[in-house]
Amino acid sequence: MAKRSTAAIIATGLALSACSAGTRDHRGFVIDPTLAEGIQVGVDNKDSVAKTLGRPTFTGQFDPNEWYYVSRDTVQLAFRDPKVTDQKVLRVRFDQAGNVTSVEKTGKELIAKVEPTGDKTPTLGRKRSFFDELFGNIGTIAQPGLPGSQRQ
Repeated sequence: MAKRSTAAIIATGLALSACSAGTRDHRGFVIDPTLAEGIQVGVDNKDSVAKTLGRPTFTGQFDPNEWYYVSRDTVQLAFRDPKVTDQKVLRVRFDQAGNVTSVEKTGKELIAKVEPTGDKTPTLGRKRSFFDELFGNIGTIAQPGLPGSQRQ
């Protein structure tokens, strides 16, 4: 009997420890610091950057001469939202001729957390309760003078 309870406690402990470890995940570009340091302003162009680093994660929405390489590491415990543990963003800017004008590196300090301001969306119109919506049309169908009614 003691062996069974000890085995149950050990099994429970192992199951709980598996949940506490969480899931680690890497998304995006794998930035090699040596290759990123090799990009030089005024020397490199779009072709040489694409050959060195590969295609960017995305380009600028308003300026296609801005390339972004984004890397993000997260950890998630059980069913909770993932938490960012590390983020690296490499932004390479080009001039109109395609030559590198600047290379900037940032980290997770630029992550913005947006909180919604409530759980209801305000709408225009009547405010009706659940029961008004459910029972509000009882007796209004096929009455004279109302839309949809026909006299025979």
